[in-house]
Amino acid sequence: MNTTAPQIVLGTMDFGTRVGPDHAFAILDSFVAGGGVWLDTANCYSFWTDPSGVGGASERLIGAWLRARPGARDRVRIATKVRHNPLVPHSWPESAEGLSARAVRAGVEESLERLGVDHIDMLWAHAEDRTVPLEETVGAFGELVTKGVALRVGAANHAAWRVERARSLAREQGVEPWTALQLRHSLVQPRPLAPVAEGGHRMLTAEDLDLAQSEGLTVWSYSTLLWGSYVRPDKPLPPTYAHPGTTRVLAVLDDVAGELSATRNQVVLAWLMRQGIDPIVGASRVEHIEEALAARRVRLSDEHLARFEQAR
Repeated sequence: MNTTAPQIVLGTMDFGTRVGPDHAFAILDSFVAGGGVWLDTANCYSFWTDPSGVGGASERLIGAWLRARPGARDRVRIATKVRHNPLVPHSWPESAEGLSARAVRAGVEESLERLGVDHIDMLWAHAEDRTVPLEETVGAFGELVTKGVALRVGAANHAAWRVERARSLAREQGVEPWTALQLRHSLVQPRPLAPVAEGGHRMLTAEDLDLAQSEGLTVWSYSTLLWGSYVRPDKPLPPTYAHPGTTRVLAVLDDVAGELSATRNQVVLAWLMRQGIDPIVGASRVEHIEEALAARRVRLSDEHLARFEQAR
């Protein structure tokens, strides 16, 4: 994997919809004040909760925050995604934009306008689009890097073999390859081979980590704190997580959190970062992001890691 130290990434999916401007601005301010750098959004966030039936609210809110905070653009890096935004309101996945060269160019142009910026620091392909030749998608992403519109490109929710095939095609075309992976991952895992209830999510696998390690790729993980399920009794884990491994891991988690005077969430984030993974953390209140940033000070020993591995 890449050699830079893992960082907490602020997930902004609910900004502009479930999280209003005042709360979102306060969270962004706190994140930057605490040394946070990366903001993760997508052009489709969050069409499923927006009365308009299309995405863009999260990017618009970040753009408004940047305008209200002179100099903030120099302190943050912005990651956004193309692939899922509905072209027809309330019509998904039927009208999802996809990953054709035209869709990628148009999606990014609209993202830049909403964000009010001239470039994106990391552009993700949000999910696979097998209706489009991979060569075409790779070429479109590479073209945006050549133009300076995107500084880096990565693949979210892609099979490892597709990522490596895309990287090979990029080399053939002489364009910038995908150098980052984004997948769902956390300390507790669903039952092996259990289908994920949330459509479009792809779980991080040992194969993905192997690819990242061998090729020097960055890895970001989402749903890292499982929607609050580690700490909130009113948000139990989904049924797919009901297996003996979960019980064992949660027992070790409680022990380690007690030993380190940390919260369950902080130990989970520290566990991810110890493996070289950048965890994305969504926040609806300032204290959420303050807790997450404090996880950078939690030091897990090799013995802690071994206990978790044995439990899993």
